[in-house]
Amino acid sequence: MAEAIEIYDHRLGAIVSPDAALQKLANGAVHSEGPVYIHEDDSVVWSDAHGNRLLRWSLTDNVSVLREPSDYQSGNYRDLEGRLVACSSGLRAIIRREGDGEWKVLVDRYQGKRLNSPNDLVVKSDGTIWFTDPPYGITEPNQGYGGEQEQPGSYVYRFNPATGEIYPVVTDMVRPNGLAFSPDESLLYVSDTAAFNIPGGPHHIRVYDVVDSRWAKNGRVFAVIEPGQPDGLRVDEHGNVFTTSQDSVQVYSCDGTPLGKIFVPETCANLTFGGKERHRLFITAGHSLYAIDLQTRGVQL
Repeated sequence: MAEAIEIYDHRLGAIVSPDAALQKLANGAVHSEGPVYIHEDDSVVWSDAHGNRLLRWSLTDNVSVLREPSDYQSGNYRDLEGRLVACSSGLRAIIRREGDGEWKVLVDRYQGKRLNSPNDLVVKSDGTIWFTDPPYGITEPNQGYGGEQEQPGSYVYRFNPATGEIYPVVTDMVRPNGLAFSPDESLLYVSDTAAFNIPGGPHHIRVYDVVDSRWAKNGRVFAVIEPGQPDGLRVDEHGNVFTTSQDSVQVYSCDGTPLGKIFVPETCANLTFGGKERHRLFITAGHSLYAIDLQTRGVQL
């Protein structure tokens, strides 16, 4: 499947070839989100977030169900030991798959009150988990089990699984959703998807300075995303920012210059780098999983 690539800046040519082909790898999900690449067997695990399932794709095995029900799993990542860690909108928790295959709740409260519904997460090089906590699992019937919101807002948290310490690092966003660190982890990018169900709400990416590896300071708007809202974020080895949107994956340089778009025929939700050389971009969009080869490499597997 060849989809159009729209070029705004010549620098996009070093990132993706103009004739690169977008491939549909799988379909059949209710709503695809949260892809994570598993380099040991060249597979992708992703969430059918509204179908309440966790799926797996590989070239040899095609599609299989890893977990059903998944308690409305959304964002997925791997920790420093290679274990899957995930946001559970249903359990309102960060969970981890242990060596025996069982899923363990790592954290589901802050200051004694239940989290909203963790949506996306990244693992920093020090092993801490940074995650967003909008209320979609409470407010949207197809994203969680409902309930009452106990936190005063929607924050980004830093959680240390080794000590159990948790605290908010970003408190000035309406609906924080996707997030990613710059290659040197000096910057934190966070998408705000408030426009999804708040008329006139933000649909932009904010960027923060990471201070002492523990705090996010000096927040400012990095880019306003149209059409639709930004959701998942990833950064390549040169600091270019990849974000999903309604019609495409949009690519920005680290200074915020829009470089171009990779059009996708379904609404894009999340994305991740994979392949043995980290040069393949996997995209969850609508009911499907897509991939396209790039000329750059991601900063994580």
